[in-house]
Amino acid sequence: MKFRAKYILSAAALVGFNINVIAEELPDRQQALPSMPKQADHLYLESAPLTDIPEGEFGDKVRLGYQLFVNTQLLRDKNVGNDLNCVNCHLNAGNKANASPLWGAYFAYPAYRKKNDKVNSYEERLQGCFTYSMNGKAPESGSKELVALSAYSYWLGMSGLMRQHNVAGPVPELSDSELVKGAKRDDFILPELISSKMDPNALAQLPGRGYPAVPKAELAYSPERGAEVYQAHCQSCHGQDGQGQMIAGIAALPPLWGAQSYNWGAGMHRIGTAADFIYENMPLGKSVQLTPQQAWDVSSYINSQERPQDPRFKGQVSDTQKQYHQHDGYYGKTVADQVLGSASSANFPKK
Repeated sequence: MKFRAKYILSAAALVGFNINVIAEELPDRQQALPSMPKQADHLYLESAPLTDIPEGEFGDKVRLGYQLFVNTQLLRDKNVGNDLNCVNCHLNAGNKANASPLWGAYFAYPAYRKKNDKVNSYEERLQGCFTYSMNGKAPESGSKELVALSAYSYWLGMSGLMRQHNVAGPVPELSDSELVKGAKRDDFILPELISSKMDPNALAQLPGRGYPAVPKAELAYSPERGAEVYQAHCQSCHGQDGQGQMIAGIAALPPLWGAQSYNWGAGMHRIGTAADFIYENMPLGKSVQLTPQQAWDVSSYINSQERPQDPRFKGQVSDTQKQYHQHDGYYGKTVADQVLGSASSANFPKK
């Protein structure tokens, strides 16, 4: 069955990463997102309601971070080059357990990342999302955008910990330079009631972090079967052509492939990462409705479609594939008589 002509994909996710400094000599070091296995007795963090964000300068940064997170299109043509918003992959405004919540990520950085072969601060991790998932240009270190997104992430996490451990009072305020570092460091100050029970390593492994791994499927994943899953479970939201839904000029539901979706360098182009996200979180509002086999298959269908070029591309798809794509993905592979990546759309296009 000739695949490309008949298929429509859609995907919704992402994950991207840094960097202005992507060393050309780096080998393929992309790996699946760290996550925590789901357990029935897990107690997930519950952040304070947004109405508890304080007045004043610090609260203003948290509020701006929330606004940029749920409507990242505010940065279109400045830092964003597609129709996605951060919240498309980090559900419930970045607050949903098992949907890569911000509170899980904030306490896990600084951390070493194979993708760029260095220890990344929290703002560097955010920069990567702009470069890959948002197919854009990362805000500069210390910019108001990165400070705001860091402040929102920190506030979600710290307010949740304080509620969980019965710590009264407002969330302690941090300086801009402290906010962008992340919280996995020895000099990060926690209220004593929390630090006496949880060390930095425990905080970096909060239940609900990342996307839990989907169980292995009985059969090897199949884009052909995935097309049928897509039609039955995804098409009504993401469209027959996988381009999502625009309402009054606003991307109400995200495009899953094509020029307005995440690029070939985003973590979501990996079959396993997208399968994890889909199995746990899709269809939107239902969760865990597909079988593991269906999640793997529809992930392969979505990610066997063309999308924006890998920003590390230097002129030859085969070279980029050899250096950065020795994992489960379709970049550089032939689908429907076309090598994926050879007809990719541009990085950071203007709207």
